[in-house]
Amino acid sequence: MSTEHHLVVDRIKCDGRGLCAELLPELIRLDDWGYPILRPGPVPEHLLPLVQRAVEDCPVLAIALRRSERRE
Repeated sequence: MSTEHHLVVDRIKCDGRGLCAELLPELIRLDDWGYPILRPGPVPEHLLPLVQRAVEDCPVLAIALRRSERRE
């Protein structure tokens, strides 16, 4: 088994400030109203430090990094 990381957004908490997309344009883009749209799939390992920063810097704590086990 290996570990995968996935970025998730709590759409109820999110207020559309867009800081996450500024910090992590590789994985997050904004819709027409400023709310995040996440790239599907697991987070590439080399982006994990940037993802962690985006998670920590979200002013309303609306994004999170989830870890899951994947069978190979």
